[in-house]
Amino acid sequence: MTMKRIVVLANSWKHHDWCLAGIELDTGKWIRPVTDLDDGRIPKTSMKLSGHFPKLLDVLEIPLDSTGPDFGFESENRTILPGRWYLRGKMTPKDMDKYAQRTRYVLHNRKKYVTTRELQQKTFAKRATLQLIHIDNFIVRDARRNITDKHNWKGTILSDGRKLEVKITDPVCSKKLNSGYKPSPSCLLTMSLSMPHKPSDWDEDEEPVCWKLIAGVIELQKI
Repeated sequence: MTMKRIVVLANSWKHHDWCLAGIELDTGKWIRPVTDLDDGRIPKTSMKLSGHFPKLLDVLEIPLDSTGPDFGFESENRTILPGRWYLRGKMTPKDMDKYAQRTRYVLHNRKKYVTTRELQQKTFAKRATLQLIHIDNFIVRDARRNITDKHNWKGTILSDGRKLEVKITDPVCSKKLNSGYKPSPSCLLTMSLSMPHKPSDWDEDEEPVCWKLIAGVIELQKI
C-alpha cells in the first residue's frame, strides 16, 4: 500500500456517485482514484475522511495501489485500498496555475469527443483522459430546452482556435449557476473524458465515444 498525496481538481457526478481526480504533488502527474465498480465510480462511503467531503483544492492523502483498471483507454486510474484518508491542507488557485497546460488541443483533438481507438493508438502513458487548462474567456450557457426542464449547463472553451461547448459536471459550480451566479471568465478548468457512450440519434454502426467534460471549475479572479 502507498499513500498518495493529491490536490483535488475534480469531484464530479458519475452515475449517482462520484469521480475524483487530482494531481499528485510529488510527481505532478494526474491520478484518478477508482473502486472495483464497473466504471470505477466512488460511493460517498468509500471516502473515509471522517465526515469531510472532498472539495476542489483540498490536499488529500489516500491509500492507493500502484495500478488500477484502465477500461481499455485510461492511464491515470489507481485502485483505492482499505484504510483511512487524510486531509492535509488546501492549495490556492495560484498554486495550481503552474500545472495548467497551454496546448493546441483540449484532450487530443478539436472535437467534443475522443474515440477509444484514438486513445489506444497512443502509448499507455500518453492516453490522457484528464487535463488542466487556463482560460480567460470562459462562457457558460444553460442548454435546457424548456424552462421546466432541469438545468443543463455547458461551458465554451477554445480548442485549436475553434469554440468547443461541453457539459459541466462540477456539482458545486452547477449549483451556483442554478442560483444565477456568473463565474469569472478567468478560470482553471479540469477537462475529463467520459466512459464510452453513443447518443441515441447516432447511426447503429457508429462506435461509442468518450465525451469531453468540464469536471472542475476553479476561478482565478472574482468579477
